[in-house]
Amino acid sequence: MKNGMRMLAVALAMSSPAALAQTPPATPPAAPVALPPGVFAAERDIALATAGTYALDETHTAVIARVSHLGYSHSIFRFDRAKGKLTWDPAAIEKSKIEASVETASITTNVKGFAEELVGDKFLKSKEFPQATFVSTAFKPTDEMRGKVEGQFTLMGKTKLATFDVSLVGAGKGFGGKPRIGVTAVATINPQDYGLPPFFTDPIQIVIDTEFEKAE
Repeated sequence: MKNGMRMLAVALAMSSPAALAQTPPATPPAAPVALPPGVFAAERDIALATAGTYALDETHTAVIARVSHLGYSHSIFRFDRAKGKLTWDPAAIEKSKIEASVETASITTNVKGFAEELVGDKFLKSKEFPQATFVSTAFKPTDEMRGKVEGQFTLMGKTKLATFDVSLVGAGKGFGGKPRIGVTAVATINPQDYGLPPFFTDPIQIVIDTEFEKAE
C-alpha cells in the first residue's frame, strides 16, 4: 500500500505545472538551405530537360568499369577524363544524339601500380588507342524517366553495338543561366569482343554518372 502511494505521489509531481515547465520545447524544423543567386537545384522532372545542345561536364562525371576479379568480387576501375556532346530533342526523342569519348590512360585503381600496367600493351594499349568512344544510333524511351540508347562502342580499334540503360537523375535551370541534365547510364560489354586478354572472362559492366550543361 505504501509503495502504491509513493508511486502515485511521484506521478502527480511529474505531471504538475512545475515539472511540465522543465520539459524542453520541441526543436523547430531547420529552415531550407538557401542556394546562391543563379544556382538552381535539379528536379526529377523530364519536362525541365529543355531542347538544345549540351556539353558533358567532366568535373561532374564518373565513368566506372566493374570487372570480375576471377569470380571472387568486382574490381572497380574509374576513368577520370571524358568528353561528350548531347543533342536533346524532347519533342522527338528518337532524333536525339550523343557522342562521347573517354581517355583510357586516365584509368585509376586502388591497386598500387596496376593502373600503369593496364594502360600498357598487355591490356588497353593506350598509346596506340588513346580513346574509347560511343556514338549513338538510336534513342528509345521506355517511360518518362528511363530509356535505352543504342550505339557503336569502340575500344582498342574494335567497334561493336552497345546498349546503355539510361535513367534521368535530375534536370533544371542549372547554374548561371545554363540548364543541366543529369543521368545514370549502364551497359555491359564482352571484353573478348575488344581484344582484351583471357584474364577478363566475364562481361564488364560500364556505369556512367554524368551531368550535361547546355551550350551557349
